[in-house]
Amino acid sequence: QVQFVESGGGLVQPGGSLRLSCAASGIIFSDYAMEWYRQAPGNQRELVASITTGGSTSYLDSVKGRFTISRDNARNTVDLQMNRLKPEDTAIYYCKARRLNRRYWGQGTQVTVSS
Repeated sequence: QVQFVESGGGLVQPGGSLRLSCAASGIIFSDYAMEWYRQAPGNQRELVASITTGGSTSYLDSVKGRFTISRDNARNTVDLQMNRLKPEDTAIYYCKARRLNRRYWGQGTQVTVSS
């Protein structure tokens, strides 16, 4: 059974930091590119960051220099370190695994940036 468990969301003040983690099971994790998406109320889901099987990363322009995606193939986890958070980063964050025609999503974790 394929399963993704996300953690690390919460309420943080502007300028603060959070680290999201997504633990995968039921797949050969190292074979999958991993991605973090987010969806704010009334908005479409958008790709925030991705990391390939080889470790190459890419980011949404608005988070470059503030967010860092990383993966640990030994632990089957992908993390998203988020620094200098802004109110506009408020959203539900989802991890996704992608390989060829296979897509798996996590259940999402809420991130709220507010004073």
